[in-house]
Amino acid sequence: MKTYSGQCLCGRVKLAAQGEPLRVGICHCMDCRGESGSAFTFYAVWPAGQFEHSGDTAEFRDQRFCPHCGSRLFSLDDEEAEIKLGVLSQAPTPLVPSYELWVKRREPWLQAVPGAKQFDENRR
Repeated sequence: MKTYSGQCLCGRVKLAAQGEPLRVGICHCMDCRGESGSAFTFYAVWPAGQFEHSGDTAEFRDQRFCPHCGSRLFSLDDEEAEIKLGVLSQAPTPLVPSYELWVKRREPWLQAVPGAKQFDENRR
């Protein structure tokens, strides 16, 4: 089974997800823009049982980050783990978004991901 692994910028928090993700997406909503400090967030979701991490994290609005370097890393609940794909060790990643959320907030100079479903707001 394939393992996707990564770490925060300072290396104190490490994470790994086993197998292929349930879904891969991009979100252009105001929360994702503010959290990432960029025009969108690129992430993938795995079942919680296929995810592990080590090292201390801090949390704000259900988003985990490294308290030392500030890297945004993942969110986790009983069912799913959502990983920010920019922290993966493999770059570029082979994972391709199958959908985009909040495209009404997408910057006009960004093109839609070819073949990805487009949602004006959240998935329905």
